[in-house]
Amino acid sequence: MNRLQTTLLTAVAPAMWGTTYIVTTEMLPAGHPLFASLMRALPAGLIAILLVRALPTGSWWWKSAVLGMLNIGAFFPLLFVAAYNLPGGVAAILGAAQPLVVAMLVVIVLHEPLSAWRLSWGLVGIIGVALVVLRSTATLDTLGVGAGLLSAISMGFGVTLTKKWGRPSGVPAMGLVGWQLTAGGLLLLPITLLFEGVPPSIDSTAFAGYLWLGLIGGLVTYTLWFSGIARLPVASVAVLGLLSPLVAAALGALLLGQVLGAIQLAGLLLALAAIVAGQITPSKKPPTTTKTNIDQPALVAAKRRRTS
Repeated sequence: MNRLQTTLLTAVAPAMWGTTYIVTTEMLPAGHPLFASLMRALPAGLIAILLVRALPTGSWWWKSAVLGMLNIGAFFPLLFVAAYNLPGGVAAILGAAQPLVVAMLVVIVLHEPLSAWRLSWGLVGIIGVALVVLRSTATLDTLGVGAGLLSAISMGFGVTLTKKWGRPSGVPAMGLVGWQLTAGGLLLLPITLLFEGVPPSIDSTAFAGYLWLGLIGGLVTYTLWFSGIARLPVASVAVLGLLSPLVAAALGALLLGQVLGAIQLAGLLLALAAIVAGQITPSKKPPTTTKTNIDQPALVAAKRRRTS
C-alpha cells in the first residue's frame, strides 16, 4: 500500500468522528456524556480483544493503560464536557489545536527538528476551522475552554506516544485498539456509575446511536487511525483531525438545515489546504559548498605556475 492510499484510509477515521456531534444530539439521551463515552469505548474494546485473541504482555500492560487513558479515558469525557459547555464552533476550534500540540511534542518526545512548515499550516488549519464553525454569538466558559484545551493535549500526547512505542511484533492494529478502548472504558466505568449513571430509557434510536459510536466511531476508525500512525509521519496524521469539524459542519448543513455562507466556504478551503499541506514533508536543502572554496588551493597553485 502506497502513502496516498494509507493517508486516505487514515483520513476515514476523523471523517467518521465528524458524525459524533449529530449522532449525540439527534439520537442519544441528553445529559449523559460519560455514559456515551463509556458505550463508545468498553464494548468495542472487548469485541476487539475477542476477535484478535491477544492480551498485552510485559511493559505493554502499563503502556496500554497510559495510551488508553490519553486517547480514550481522558479524551472522550473532556471532549464531551467541552461540547456541552461551549458552542460547537468554539469546541471545534480548541480541538483543531491538536496538530500544533503534536508539532511541538514530536520535538520533545521523538526528538525531531521543529518544523515551521507544520506549525504554519497548523495555524492556517485553525483559522479555517474557525471561519467554518465560529459564530459571532459564541460565548466562552472557563470549564469548557479548559476541557477543550486538555482534550487536544491529551490526544496529542496519546498520538505521539503511540508513534514512539509502536506496537508489539505480531499484534495487529486492532489488538492495540482493543487494549486501549478497554483500558479507557474500564477507567470510565466507575466514574460514569458514580457521577452520572445509566439513562432512564434507551430506545431503538439511542441503541443505534451507541452502536454507531462504538463499532464505527470506536473500533473501525481507531483501527484505521493507529494503522496510519504506524506508517505515516505523526504530524501528518494529526492534521487529518481537522476533517472532523469540517464533516460535522457539512452534516449540519445537509441534515439540519444549517447555512454555510461565503465565509464558511472560504474557511473550508483553507482547512482543506492545511490538511493537504500537512501531508507534504519539505525536502531538506543539502549544505552548499561553493566551487570557489573547493578549488581555491588549485587555483592558487596554477597561478603560481603561470607567474614562475
